[in-house]
Amino acid sequence: MITSEQIKQLRDKTDVSVMACKRALEEAEGDMEKALNLLAERGLKIAEEKSERATKAGIIDAYLHPTKQIGALLELRSETDFVAKNQDFQALAHDISMHIAASCPQDIPELLNQPYIKNPDITVGDYIKEAIQKFGENIEVARFTRFNI
Repeated sequence: MITSEQIKQLRDKTDVSVMACKRALEEAEGDMEKALNLLAERGLKIAEEKSERATKAGIIDAYLHPTKQIGALLELRSETDFVAKNQDFQALAHDISMHIAASCPQDIPELLNQPYIKNPDITVGDYIKEAIQKFGENIEVARFTRFNI
């Protein structure tokens, strides 16, 4: 029997929907690690399925380092304004902007393959795939620029 506390713990770790957490825990017979792995696998499949969908909305985010000598501008696209206006989507964009300022990628493929500065166990691309699973929409980096003095 899966408890609501187990579902809450998994949701807190992943930000995935309650029903997806419940299904993963049921399939994993209550094993939290197995459930996490199942959600990660499903997240990759979801990201692949959604990768062909058009991204017609999004935001532009700016990050300026406290020294005022390094900055980044990022255009992060989503399928709908509904997701683009979401506070978590905006936080995702800001985190990626900060990563760009800190890591100086030359192009989008390099950016997506870099270890994410806030969690080096995953890449920036993996971080975006997690967001795709969470929001249920395709998300892509359209372009970015890094400035430094």
